[in-house]
Amino acid sequence: MEKEFRLPDVGEGLTEADIVSWHVKPSDPVEINQIIVEIETAKAVVELPSPYAGTVSALLVTEGQTVDVGTPIIAVEVADTGTGPAKADGAGRAAAGPAAAPAAAGDEPAPAERQAVLVGYGVKPSATTRRPRKAPPSTRPASYPATPSAPRQASQVPAEEAPSVPAVRALTKPPVRRLARDLGVDLAALTGSGPEGSVTRADVQRAAGEATARSGYGLAGPGAGGRAVATAAGPGGAEERIAVRGVRKHTAAAMVASAFSAPHVTEFLQVDVTETMAAVRRARDLPEFAGVRVSPLLFVAKALLVAVARHPMINSSWDDSAQEIVVKRYVNLGIAVAAERGLLVPSVKGAHALSLAGLAQALDELAATARAGKATPADLSGGTITITNVGVFGVDAGTPILTPGEAAILAFGQVRDAPWVHQGELAVRKVTTLSLSFDHRIVDGELGSAVLRDVGSMLEDPVRMLAWS
Repeated sequence: MEKEFRLPDVGEGLTEADIVSWHVKPSDPVEINQIIVEIETAKAVVELPSPYAGTVSALLVTEGQTVDVGTPIIAVEVADTGTGPAKADGAGRAAAGPAAAPAAAGDEPAPAERQAVLVGYGVKPSATTRRPRKAPPSTRPASYPATPSAPRQASQVPAEEAPSVPAVRALTKPPVRRLARDLGVDLAALTGSGPEGSVTRADVQRAAGEATARSGYGLAGPGAGGRAVATAAGPGGAEERIAVRGVRKHTAAAMVASAFSAPHVTEFLQVDVTETMAAVRRARDLPEFAGVRVSPLLFVAKALLVAVARHPMINSSWDDSAQEIVVKRYVNLGIAVAAERGLLVPSVKGAHALSLAGLAQALDELAATARAGKATPADLSGGTITITNVGVFGVDAGTPILTPGEAAILAFGQVRDAPWVHQGELAVRKVTTLSLSFDHRIVDGELGSAVLRDVGSMLEDPVRMLAWS
């Protein structure tokens, strides 16, 4: 019998994901827990394992497509044993039961010995049921059809979106509905040219006045970084449209929310970091740092951690519903990383308890994981205070926007040679600029200045880190 695997809720509270790449194709054999697809949510790239063993009969969505949770993404021909997919609990152990995925009539719970490797695996229970399959597997298309028939389309649209009255809700597929929303097109005002009057992508593009098709789902070239990129025919054909989705979409929403909810204040401090740069060179020769990249950012991070211990209020958040300030007695240190998928801010959990060598190792691993696109939702959440290293881009200073839920963010500018008065004489020293943005509801000017001054003092003389720790 044939079973459809629906896009699961991966435990992040998100409602959609992009299909990054398929690891299987029609007619391929699959085993339970074999990785079949990579998806990109607003937070991370996640690998999904197969809940079934059998043969792939169809890929129901294409690479690059944005899919709502609960939408069928793959069909697998399995032996008629009545087993359903396994579902993992928070500890990663398999939990069998009807809630693991929407099941057709006659399906039975999955055996307990089948292990699903993805935490939060499975689709939440819903009132929808799957339509009995009418066509034999041999008649199924090799991939998601561009212009599906009405029965196939019904299985692709979740029950809550399935239009019953075309005049009220246009008959169309979720990707087309999303395209219309992105382009500001009212679907109810369109006359569909697809099967049974359904609205197609061409109908939406025509209504939006575009002369060329948005390359959309699965057609992005290498220069797009794996994302959907399209060219619109503006004057001279010199416009490019890039779909806002995944990390970029999440970052944009978070930055807008932060900028317009927390009153930002930014202070600047120029610092002579000649002694810190010398400490960096010495640390690189120590056996404790063998195989670990030691950079000035390590000492900036350590200085901020010491400053947080001296001024705990800087490591807090604003609880608007309770009208309370929540002071965190632990530090999950966020580090802004420029990755191919966009700006990511993974955090080092429990950074306050790490030694300098342990912090160096954690920063190395965190940055490598984020740049490789393997940061998990857990890596990208739970931060309490953040550092952004704008100096690596040759920038002296900036006014960073707070990570939502945090009270402060420190920007570390480039280290460069500059004329400086040292011990009463003009000399060429290593100088950087620190910028501290903070939430003025929590942090007043005195506290913000004290934190910035302390970080600067420790970078001028790293021995103070030992004295104040």
